[in-house]
Formats: sequence, structure tokens, C-alpha cells
Amino acid sequence: MFRKLDDFFSGYQNLVEGTKKIIAVIDTDSMCQNVVSGHRTLRGVAWHIVTTVPEMMNKLGLGLSSVDEKSLPPGSPDEVRDAYDRVTDELVAALKAKWSDDDLKRTDELYGETWPRGVTLKILMDHEIHHRGQMTVLLRQAGRPVPGIYGPSQEEWARYGMELPPY
Repeated sequence: MFRKLDDFFSGYQNLVEGTKKIIAVIDTDSMCQNVVSGHRTLRGVAWHIVTTVPEMMNKLGLGLSSVDEKSLPPGSPDEVRDAYDRVTDELVAALKAKWSDDDLKRTDELYGETWPRGVTLKILMDHEIHHRGQMTVLLRQAGRPVPGIYGPSQEEWARYGMELPPY
């Protein structure tokens, strides 16, 4: 739970930078990668991350409009990247303009539960982290490089003189 907006902004900036690293390696061919037929594609998971920001935050009255929460995934990776940039920038600007630290204690009804806004911001970030994990698996299945987020990925280990573990 966040008690200060500055703490959210700091954590969110790191989150956004990591997500941008993942979205940056999506190419046109990998966008259709899915685990099994009928499940979300890499494009669908990336777009879900984008549209969740206005979907969830507009329930709190922020009025985000740079991305339509009900829109379908665009056809190109560049459009996904551009939309992610817009919606994350818009969220930060809206929070800075409309909320104070005291607003983080206010509660809202979301998904059948009552959440303090500081919890909602944490859940927004956790949700994105969850789907980023799915995206790394889909990227690997599609033959794309997987960027390290909280440490080096296997592809990056050699740069640090690391060897594969024996297990």
C-alpha cells in the first residue's frame, strides 16, 4: 500500500521502465504468439496492460482518455508502445494534478471489494508485473530476446561473467 504519492511515482517509474524494455522487443511476427489456441496473444497481453490503466484508474475518477479502455489491440508493436507511453504519462500527470497523499486513504468499490486508493495503486502495479511475466514466456517462445528486469535474463548472463546453474 502506498501512503505517499512520491513513493508511488518512484516505484511506478521503475515499473514503466521495465515494461518498456519488454514491449520494445515485441516485433510484428511475435505479436501473435500465444501459449495455446484461444488464449491471449503477446499483443493481447501487452494491450491488456495498456487498457487496464484507464479501466482501473477511471473507476477512481481520474478521467484518463488517451487510450480507450475498451479498444481492441492495434496491429503494430509501435502503436502498442506509443499507447503505453501515453497512458502511463497521463496517469502520472492526473495523479499529480488531482490527488494528494491524503487521497491515498480514500476508499473505492472495485471488483466487488473496497480498496484504499493506496492499495489500488499497488494492485495496478502488481497486475502489470504479473502480465509482464507472461510476456517474457511468450517472447521466449517466439524466439525473441528477453530483457532482464529485476536482474539479468539468461541471455544477459554472459555479459556479467555468469554461467548457467547446474540445475
